[in-house]
Amino acid sequence: MLLYIIRHGDPIYDPDSLTEKGHMQAEALGRRLCVNGLDRAYVSPMIRAQQTAAPACKALGITPVIKEWMSEQMLFDKISVPRDDGKPGKRWCWERQNTDFKNNETINDPDAWKDHPIFYGAPVEDALSVLAGKSDELLEELGYRREGSIYRILKPSEERVAAFCHHGFGMTWISHLLQIPPHLFWGSFNISHSGVTILEFENHENGITAPRCLMLSDLSHVYADGLPMEYNNVIKI
Repeated sequence: MLLYIIRHGDPIYDPDSLTEKGHMQAEALGRRLCVNGLDRAYVSPMIRAQQTAAPACKALGITPVIKEWMSEQMLFDKISVPRDDGKPGKRWCWERQNTDFKNNETINDPDAWKDHPIFYGAPVEDALSVLAGKSDELLEELGYRREGSIYRILKPSEERVAAFCHHGFGMTWISHLLQIPPHLFWGSFNISHSGVTILEFENHENGITAPRCLMLSDLSHVYADGLPMEYNNVIKI
């Protein structure tokens, strides 16, 4: 099975939707996903994610299934922190200097990050536990039951399954699926608008598997359509 974890296109957060650029990214993404097709699609209830999924799902004749837990709001409520840049409100805990998470102390002590003062006592472990539970439910429906750090193959699948979701959600879900401690993933990787991450659940004869990342935040569709190659509208790539 191939699991495609796809971040929404360039967004407008209020009102929830895509920008003109985001719609062009979604159209390009739809053409890219039609090359090899999808068998099923899941989507966040947020409009920006649904608009991102729409071109591919329409072209492939797939009705996406809405998954409330993919909206990322629960995660944001639990692992966002007060901004430290003078602006009001909160932001994702990892949107800061990455050495807050990736340093000698946190690498040598895998649990040290949980007590970092940037969390202000936020229930990080609770949020990760809820996400893990929802992830396990979905993967078991698809034929793969998690047993610790591996997955028991209940029903070998060759399906291509897409989840159209969000930045913070995707960053945290990918780290869970790959069993990479979240602080090291947050401090080492990132994903961009309409970026496609593909995880392979290979069907081994011994009945167990673990997801392998084939690509992270792939933007080949953006390049193919001649759209601006930019990371989050900030860095030209």
